[in-house]
Amino acid sequence: MPFSANDSVYVLPPPAMPSVAVAGTRQYFPVRRIYCVGRNYAEHAREMGADPTREAPFFFMKPADAVVADGGVVPYPAQTTDFHFEAELVVALGGGGSNLSAEQAKAAIFGYAVGLDMTRRDLQAGFKKAGKPWDMAKGFDHSAPCSAIVPVTQCGHPEDARITLHCNGELKQDARISDLIWSVPELLVNLSHFVRLQAGDLVFTGTPAGVGAVVHGDHLLAAVEGIAQLSVRID
Repeated sequence: MPFSANDSVYVLPPPAMPSVAVAGTRQYFPVRRIYCVGRNYAEHAREMGADPTREAPFFFMKPADAVVADGGVVPYPAQTTDFHFEAELVVALGGGGSNLSAEQAKAAIFGYAVGLDMTRRDLQAGFKKAGKPWDMAKGFDHSAPCSAIVPVTQCGHPEDARITLHCNGELKQDARISDLIWSVPELLVNLSHFVRLQAGDLVFTGTPAGVGAVVHGDHLLAAVEGIAQLSVRID
């Protein structure tokens, strides 16, 4: 039988809208797309064997329904034996556009969060070596844990906050977001020349050095000082 929603008729039930909580409210931020940027901290670029010069940023995507809420569980995925964490500052957009200026990009930001770009590192390395796309190393189920989003009206625009990742209480990643090779407005400007950014987009801004593997039962605690923290368990 057909299914109706918003005056449209579908042959299957429409999927639920992925969303992330808005801190301090009962409201949720609807997730349209998840964009991620690679190698945006010099030390991480080096640990990945890349040149940390200010090359143009490059982007990849994760499915919107890959989000996992604070306090959630991340199942250890299939097809990997080297499952890595990457803590990142996340930008949530309340507006958008194409070919944005830096001022327009900053004005489009709804808020900030902390997230994890979970990665099948062995798959990524194999795909890179073979010159193949590495979507399945990054864009899989439960690969984008994200804390509640803190609106800019509460936190402003962080420029020099500390970003950390603890695994089972041990500090693994420790940097400052001022160490980003490309700042948040610069990233948004660059990305807006490739796609039209819109309200509901999340942008993961890159991870610092110290990424590493997890196993079943590990607890991850990511935090951006003065913004948010995110706790998840690997199942």
